Amino acid sequence: MKARNTGEPAHDPFAERRRRPPGRRQHLLGAPFTLYGGSDELRQCLSAAFAGLPPQRLPGAPPLRLEVLPGSAPRRGRRGEPPPWLLRSGSGLICAAGPGAAFTAVAPAAHGALVMVPPALLKHPYHVRYELIELAAYLLAARTQGLTPLHAGCVGRADAGVLLIGGSGSGKSTLALHCLLQGLELLAEDSVLVAPGSLLATGLANFLHLREDALRFIAAPAVRRLFERAPRIHRRSGVAKRELDMRRAPLALARRPLQVRAVLFLSAQRAPKGELLTPLRRAELARRLGAQRYAAAQPGWRTCLRRLLELPAFELRRGGHPAEGAAAVHRLLTWR
Repeated sequence: MKARNTGEPAHDPFAERRRRPPGRRQHLLGAPFTLYGGSDELRQCLSAAFAGLPPQRLPGAPPLRLEVLPGSAPRRGRRGEPPPWLLRSGSGLICAAGPGAAFTAVAPAAHGALVMVPPALLKHPYHVRYELIELAAYLLAARTQGLTPLHAGCVGRADAGVLLIGGSGSGKSTLALHCLLQGLELLAEDSVLVAPGSLLATGLANFLHLREDALRFIAAPAVRRLFERAPRIHRRSGVAKRELDMRRAPLALARRPLQVRAVLFLSAQRAPKGELLTPLRRAELARRLGAQRYAAAQPGWRTCLRRLLELPAFELRRGGHPAEGAAAVHRLLTWR
């Protein structure tokens, strides 16, 4: 390996021997993580993602390390040459990246993940946290523990949980909020990791993302204030939402992984008078779970699917108020 712009060998081109602070230790997504941020701004991003979350522990989880390092500002190369590469190492990985490029690298065998964040991206903290840092944590936790990643929310109580499954705009976050207002606990908004054999679920209960019109259904003064003060973020779809930090809310977060006891699919259709819940037959449940295309490509999917098909499953249609749907979730948690 040559040193940059010289013909001399570099003694440590990837900064593998660089001394780093020990990092902050925290249980996330079932596993003990060591979190390291390479600058004050990146440490703030890590704190925004994970600080204050209840410890989620799954048996047998290995220790994991997530490092977030600063990238470099784009530079020009010599005439006729590409810009020089940025060389970095961390969490058992060595990387070469184009200047100014952001990336996430996950090495399950090394129990580590490395995230590179160029300076220009720090003006978009939501995207850095959601699309780079949290993605790295989820991938690392899932691959090292053999967990199945589901596009779903999860709420519960007394160690029992209900999966909330629905497409964008189906109302998962609004329903989850009203479940919390009725005393349930939040495990995750839209990404859940499930142990295939035991159906123990873990996730990050850090934020809920709600459309502006969700405020009209919120009566609790403390939660209304939290909503009104929450920053606006813009999803890649172009939809603007309020980002509520649930660690600041007077609502309960799940203190430990939840045992999945039921599966609930959210529908945009209005419920006729009477029951909001419609039971799903096993074949229909299998068809709907098959839409989890990413999960279906993972090694533990067959076991996870077989166990999920043993659970009660329902479609939840919309009532006049989200609190009605939350009451239905309450019934599912006590249903036998």
